[in-house]
Amino acid sequence: MWASLFRKKTIDKIISDQLEVEKLAGHSMIRNLGVRDLTFMGVAAIIGASIFSAIGQASANGGPAVSLLFVFTALACMFTAFCYARFAATVPISGSAYTYAYTSLGEMMAWILGWNLLLEYAISNVAVAISWSKYFVDLLEGLGFHVPEFLTMDYLSAQRAHVAALQALEAGQKLEQMSVNVREGFVAFNSAPVFFGWHFVANIPALLITAAITYLVYIGIKETKNMNNVLVILKLAVIAIVVGVGAFYVQVENWTPFAPNGISGVLKSVAAVCFAYIGFDSISTTAEECKNPQRDIPKAMMWALIICTVLYVMVTLVLTGIVPSGELAGIEDPLAFMFMKVNLPGVAGVVAASAVIALTSALLVYQMGQPRIWMTMSRDGLLPKAFSRIHPKYRTPSFSTIMTGFLVGIPALFANLEEVINLSSIGTLFAFVLVCGGVLILDLDPENQKKSKFKIPYINAKYYVGLSLVLALYLSLPTLSAWQQWFSGIWSGAEKADHVIMTCFFLIWVVIAFFSVTHNLSLIPVLGLLVNMYLMTQMGAMNWERFLYWCLAGLLIYFGYSYRKSKLNV
Repeated sequence: MWASLFRKKTIDKIISDQLEVEKLAGHSMIRNLGVRDLTFMGVAAIIGASIFSAIGQASANGGPAVSLLFVFTALACMFTAFCYARFAATVPISGSAYTYAYTSLGEMMAWILGWNLLLEYAISNVAVAISWSKYFVDLLEGLGFHVPEFLTMDYLSAQRAHVAALQALEAGQKLEQMSVNVREGFVAFNSAPVFFGWHFVANIPALLITAAITYLVYIGIKETKNMNNVLVILKLAVIAIVVGVGAFYVQVENWTPFAPNGISGVLKSVAAVCFAYIGFDSISTTAEECKNPQRDIPKAMMWALIICTVLYVMVTLVLTGIVPSGELAGIEDPLAFMFMKVNLPGVAGVVAASAVIALTSALLVYQMGQPRIWMTMSRDGLLPKAFSRIHPKYRTPSFSTIMTGFLVGIPALFANLEEVINLSSIGTLFAFVLVCGGVLILDLDPENQKKSKFKIPYINAKYYVGLSLVLALYLSLPTLSAWQQWFSGIWSGAEKADHVIMTCFFLIWVVIAFFSVTHNLSLIPVLGLLVNMYLMTQMGAMNWERFLYWCLAGLLIYFGYSYRKSKLNV
């Protein structure tokens, strides 16, 4: 029983199964994507909600130093991208990280990873839809069309704002003195129609854009590709305007202090910054629609990461150079706010319009990725057959696409942006950890290394991992008293859970250092594993608790249905 949970599909078996699928009439997909199209899809996925929304709160927490966090996270993604590229060049199938885990870690871990890819694609798309709604409503407001507040936000945000506003009013504060978010939430809650004592507050624009994007993805990859390329070109043009115009208004003194809230303030933005890079791996979900996946997917991943990191750093520095970071707290449209600050309302209007375009392209790519993962899981028997159904005319996974539309559209009506971002970020980092670990396990067999057309540059991790562990422990706990405080914190104190999480991370680091010495592991996958795990430790105990519940729910589904239906049982 236990051994069967970690049963694997060999690379040769996965490829032969794929060839069998492609021979069946009506089951194959259209190979229409080149390296440029894939790079644009990566840029579309990465440059989305974060650069127009989350970057504001991240800068408020960490100041200009958040630009370095973008670079640090990009390095983690770059290490991970090497691992994705290694797998994509070996197993050119649409399942992305799920398929990669199946070949290296076994079926149960593959299922858990596939379950968590829901967080990366479908659930994170809820956040993108919510951000799109905010910018779209603001754009309509600028054009003179007012949408009632109770139709533009989620119930939880409105209810919280209502409570906060009542407390402020009781304290003698006037409504117009409160933040924009509190005022809008208060108005939404009080103006909403009431049914059986429940205030109807729902984000209708988020539902409508999800339905429209789902339809576009449903009717074909060519249409999706062409639309995405146009949207990305417009997005990059606007970001160039933001940086080019904004650079003339930068006040260098706003960059001092560089990290106003210290390293803790910078790390407080880990979830938002990680969320900014969610989707770079979405390129790998289109492997069956690529002209040459083994060559083009690795190239496109690297180009997308480099382009987007440069843009994130430049935008962050311009933003914090114009607006003191402390003024960005709670601002949902920081780039538009930045230009209003320097009396350029015309540019602010362009930014608001471009945000709608940028978020539309991000929605498009995420909405395309999730159905293809479900399709692959269904082919393996872990999901019902309907999920692998290919539309006879459009050659897209039809049922999976429709289900993704429901999974994104309905929660977008009622979900809270911050909660969604946090859960999506930790789920994505977990997927990255498993992909990096999977490469290390896969490459223990020399035969697997020969089958890949992409080679990760090999650097022996034998000495680097252990020495870096000693250095990290010294910097974290330089004195005996620091060690005593640390161990006492594990058993008591408000941050007990955070201490336990960090202690587990260091213990895992010790294990990895041991295997690096005994098995001469490759340094780049090891660095990807360690950096992504470290970023996970910074997500907070509450997010870890929710993540563990999410994984438990996935295991219940696996043992209740997927394990029995798996084709490996046949």
